[in-house]
Amino acid sequence: MRLVRLDAEPTKVGADIRAAISAWGAGDSVLGGVAVFSCRPPGAPRPLDAVVVMPRGVVVVLGVDLPEPALKVDAPVHTPWTVDGWPLVRAEGAVNPALEALESAAALARSLQSRDLEPMPVAAVVVVGPYAGQVTQPTTDLHRGVRVVAPNTTSILSAARELATYERACPVEPAQQLLRVLDESCEFSAADLVEEGFPESGVTDLASADTMLIPKFSESLTTKFTESAVGRRLTRPAVLLAAAAVLVVLLGALVAWLVFGGTAAAPPPPSAPVQRVDGLEFAQRTTGREQTCAPHAFGDVQRWFEQHPCRGLTRAVFDTRVSGQPAAVAVAIVELPDEQAARELRELAERAGTGGVTDLVAEGGGRPDGFADAAQVVQQSGAEVRIVQTVWRDRGSSPDDVELRALAERGLRLTPRP
Repeated sequence: MRLVRLDAEPTKVGADIRAAISAWGAGDSVLGGVAVFSCRPPGAPRPLDAVVVMPRGVVVVLGVDLPEPALKVDAPVHTPWTVDGWPLVRAEGAVNPALEALESAAALARSLQSRDLEPMPVAAVVVVGPYAGQVTQPTTDLHRGVRVVAPNTTSILSAARELATYERACPVEPAQQLLRVLDESCEFSAADLVEEGFPESGVTDLASADTMLIPKFSESLTTKFTESAVGRRLTRPAVLLAAAAVLVVLLGALVAWLVFGGTAAAPPPPSAPVQRVDGLEFAQRTTGREQTCAPHAFGDVQRWFEQHPCRGLTRAVFDTRVSGQPAAVAVAIVELPDEQAARELRELAERAGTGGVTDLVAEGGGRPDGFADAAQVVQQSGAEVRIVQTVWRDRGSSPDDVELRALAERGLRLTPRP
């Protein structure tokens, strides 16, 4: 990640943002791109702490200074925030910083569109400081392309990775033009941007290239072939031989149809249901629905279920790939009688060493390699709690793995299908 600092940080937490992004280092080994600090893109309602231009997306970063360190921040988009149960009061800026960040992202997207630049998605990250122990967002807000995080390297990196999911990498030339929109002084050579993961202009992205379908056989195609430059070199006997070969194939197909009674071949087995989240494909391998939760949990969570029965439990296992590496995702959706019970379960499941819901793999379904040392994310929405676990399939996993935690965040948006 290359760094450009244009001015002093517009917020106090801006220094933490700059330090967190600087820790990613140059090159694309962690997250390639260019971070422009303290800039104000055309149409933005206020100066931004950073704009991060990556090969597969642009993220505007907005800093929010809290009056003091907070244990819990509730950060919806359309209603006022609360900090440790109290409404957020700000001397400057909108009462709802998430909405302000989305407006900044929309303004930058309009500026790029008006200049006919690469149609890169522009998302927003709001960083709250000096400290936030827990930040919660409604699930619907996550779909809007905004993340609210604490001011640390892991949180900001995970958010940027989740949001930079354009279908193909932005080439060097459009990236140079995009950076000049932020500020005329943002000049980088093609070699610099290639090192940051931007492909050279004119290089075909095979991951997004359209494939050519082979046309069906027809008499007109045969005529065209025989009249082509290659066909003109063929002698008349050669053309007759080719026609005879086609006739043999057709006769063979007819004989096979007569031998097997004219029955059509059995249709192939249905493929696994596939869902797409932020550019990643998730293939569902197994699913299950239970009416009780205690028999399918362990530790303190199991004891909690014995005293607070659930209304239903839905679980599923998905396969996916992250940067070419195979991974597995276990999703558990717990339905509870009321929101208070859901809040208690979420708080219990978020604490380390308190147990959890047993994944289908551990009960003999899905993948055989299990979810040991998985990264886990817990989310509450009303009377429902989602617990997502992620692991690498061909190498060791860790609960603190940044990529696995980002994958678990995506897993919150998966819907198990029967």
